[in-house]
Amino acid sequence: MTTHTLPITPQELTERLNFFEEECRRRGLRVTEQRREIFKTVAASCAHPSAEDVYAQVREKLANVSLDTVYRTLTSLEQMELLLRVGTAGKERFDGDLRPHAHFICSQCGEVYDVFYDKKYMMLPLREAFSCGEVRAISLQYKGTCKKCAESTAQSFDS
Repeated sequence: MTTHTLPITPQELTERLNFFEEECRRRGLRVTEQRREIFKTVAASCAHPSAEDVYAQVREKLANVSLDTVYRTLTSLEQMELLLRVGTAGKERFDGDLRPHAHFICSQCGEVYDVFYDKKYMMLPLREAFSCGEVRAISLQYKGTCKKCAESTAQSFDS
């Protein structure tokens, strides 16, 4: 199990963009420059950017994009299951990595870490979940204090 964010290779980014474009077309959505750039910004990031972070990066390339457009696009991409929304209320972040993994969220600084696991430990839905309906995805979030914040807190007490 690893708890670091794995870098995105150029080939992986290309595959994600191709999948995004195929899904948009399959659903009858136009692949607009704004929609593509918003998706690409999240898909290329290992930092789980917030909507505001995405807006700032996209605005460097597309000056006419609005924050409202970014929020609406991120929401629609999440509904299409092309992105994941992670974090806690008020500190929501987005993840374009759809490989099976969990997240560790620091309750102090809000940092989000990917937690990849060996396939033999892959999360499987509980039998009871199927009695509720069709299971399409599993989302697991660990919440706690990251090492950086724990060390910072420990140093504060040592002083």
